Amino acid sequence: MSEITLQGYILVPEEDLAAVVAELPMHIALTLQESGCKAFEVTQDSGDARIFRVYEKFSNRSAFEAHQSRVEGSLWGSITANAERHYDISEGS
Repeated sequence: MSEITLQGYILVPEEDLAAVVAELPMHIALTLQESGCKAFEVTQDSGDARIFRVYEKFSNRSAFEAHQSRVEGSLWGSITANAERHYDISEGS
């Protein structure tokens, strides 16, 4: 099975920024505990606080899809609902 890698960034609206910053440590901790998570990093851009760089790697497509499903129903999913997502997703071993 092939690994799935997602990289890119989200652009958070100013009005959601404080909530996103507050919830980010929990989102990272929960994701790192997920089965199949090999790497997960989200860092706030030093030049524009509304940009969060994202890098994640999962062992296979089903682990990646399980992560996406969990996030969709989570607090993180709700507070980032208005964020613009700019991702590249690749599959390979």
